[in-house]
Amino acid sequence: MWTLRFHGGTLVCEGARCDELPVGFVHDDRIGHPRGPAWLYAETCAEAEARGVSVQDQVPSWSPLDDLEHRTERSPRDYQAEAVEAWTAAGRRGAVVLPTGTGKTFVAHLCMAATALPTLVVTPTLDLVSQWHTGLELAFGGPVGLLGGGHHDPQPITVSTYDSFQIHADRYGDRFALLVFDEVHHLPGPASLRAAESCAAPYRLGLTATWEREDGAENDLLHALGPVVYRREITELRGDWLAEYETVRLTVRLSDEEQAAYDAARAAFTGFIRRHRIPLGAANGWQVFLRYSARSAEGRAALLAHREARRIAHGTERKLEVLGQLLRQEWGRRTLIFTHDNATAYRVSRTFLVPCISHQTDVKERRVLLDDFAAGRTPVLVTSRVLNEGVDIPAAEVGIVLSGTGTVREHVQRLGRILRPQDGKQAVLYEVVAAGTAEERTSARRRRHGAYR
Repeated sequence: MWTLRFHGGTLVCEGARCDELPVGFVHDDRIGHPRGPAWLYAETCAEAEARGVSVQDQVPSWSPLDDLEHRTERSPRDYQAEAVEAWTAAGRRGAVVLPTGTGKTFVAHLCMAATALPTLVVTPTLDLVSQWHTGLELAFGGPVGLLGGGHHDPQPITVSTYDSFQIHADRYGDRFALLVFDEVHHLPGPASLRAAESCAAPYRLGLTATWEREDGAENDLLHALGPVVYRREITELRGDWLAEYETVRLTVRLSDEEQAAYDAARAAFTGFIRRHRIPLGAANGWQVFLRYSARSAEGRAALLAHREARRIAHGTERKLEVLGQLLRQEWGRRTLIFTHDNATAYRVSRTFLVPCISHQTDVKERRVLLDDFAAGRTPVLVTSRVLNEGVDIPAAEVGIVLSGTGTVREHVQRLGRILRPQDGKQAVLYEVVAAGTAEERTSARRRRHGAYR
């Protein structure tokens, strides 16, 4: 007989040898038994069954939620039902990839109702914690626990930030049978992955609109979460479940003075890169450059030159002129303006007298601004990057990208902000790019997605 116990984020198996257990167990001389990461719980139970070994299972401190049922009268869309079916068929482990605005949260509710076991939902921001908490209370009733933002109240159904999940996984890793990771592309961080490995939960669901990462780290999720079990793209759902949309790329030219300053700054940066043979195009090229830039005055000057070139391209006066034209053209439609940095966002806010939401914006103020935007009292908002993901803005019709990173994820997320369906809605995403600058290559990289073809 094997006896399984949960202990501080690990799984202790008495009565077994390490070579009988899944890879990951090692013999702990302090207790005289094998010990492994807690996420091996389901695999260990399966191994015992395959060997015909009886198990005294002391791991779960959870019990079935017999009275858990979804209280809202809402029929799942075809693809939502297919996603739940695919996840269930995969042993209730894996990721569901659906575009923003297609109801991933409702898919999670359906999976929770079908599993009917204590569940921990993990989200990247406090805004999302609040959204999930409200949605779960409406869907299931009863108390919903909170971990994060000054709250510490675990319940059979609980919502947590990723940060709080990392802190408390060792302590509560035997309390939840289902883990739901919202915006699961955040999970590959070392601390979050370790937390996921410290939980015994046999069932796991990841939700995202953008599975692939620039660093390829989505492959690190296979053991702690499972593979992608269901996926639909924007192009498959547009017109039926997403608003019809178009994407428009506009180019502007720097003034002669701006171009001269840009070229000089860019030459200082690229010259340093060439002299030191830094592989900037490699996966870790930027980290290599930062290490080099910290070693000498020349390196620091190269970093400052890079920032100056980017500042000129991101904030050229021609972009503001085009922005003014677009705002006049789209007057009356609710519009989100996206920038890469706070300085440009604040500049747009001052120039056009529109509210700005940045990471410095108080949560209550942010909520008021978003409510005013939804009601039409504030038809235009500018933001740096905090609205890229997770915030529900169904009223948004127009997106204007003044600057951003080259990641496909960010651009798809920004497109997703304006695709919530409404009667007669025709969404449009404008991308304003400074010609003759590195922004052209950045734009080409971030448009490598079927939604832009």
